[in-house]
Amino acid sequence: MAEASTKRSSPLRREEIVDAARAMLADTDLESLSLRRLAASLGVTAPALYAHVEHKGDLLTAVAEQGFRELVEAFDAVDAEDPLERLRAYGHAYIRLAIADPGLFRVMFVFRPDPIPAPGADNELAEATAAFAKPALAIAEAMETGGIHPDRDPLLTAMTLWTTTHGLATVLLLGSSGGEVILLDNHEELVEDVINVTLEGLRAAPQP
Repeated sequence: MAEASTKRSSPLRREEIVDAARAMLADTDLESLSLRRLAASLGVTAPALYAHVEHKGDLLTAVAEQGFRELVEAFDAVDAEDPLERLRAYGHAYIRLAIADPGLFRVMFVFRPDPIPAPGADNELAEATAAFAKPALAIAEAMETGGIHPDRDPLLTAMTLWTTTHGLATVLLLGSSGGEVILLDNHEELVEDVINVTLEGLRAAPQP
């Protein structure tokens, strides 16, 4: 795609660039996301983007931050006193975000929350940490009330739930391409079953 040559009638804003990148990721992969192509879609030259984003990595970070903020908002909207019910609702919210915007979902998990160690990797994102903290708090409460066995390691339990939910979302998105999400006919039952089985398993004491 050629660079745009026409001038815009309004100043370019970072938020607009992030939104345009997110829209472009709906039908392209991370590797194919091009700042030149993005600039053309916004009616500016590629160098004009650099006043607002340092490089492609900076842009992807901003997209991921937006996604994690939306995930935290979805978690905040959960109104359940029982911690297990909150964890169940968090799982459903996570899956809904993945299905609604697979491109955003892929970008978000280029990054990691601070509590999860990754030797040699410097890709921790504060917004990811904030999203991780919500289930972690519910896990701690569930351990106090017996919904999750108190002998379990809290971080390992959080990672178990995250791995299960993330894996489920990834499986549901298999076969989806070009912005079109193709779901199993019984995907809602599958989501409910996986979350319920996982939470029920966490009631048991950890195996030595």
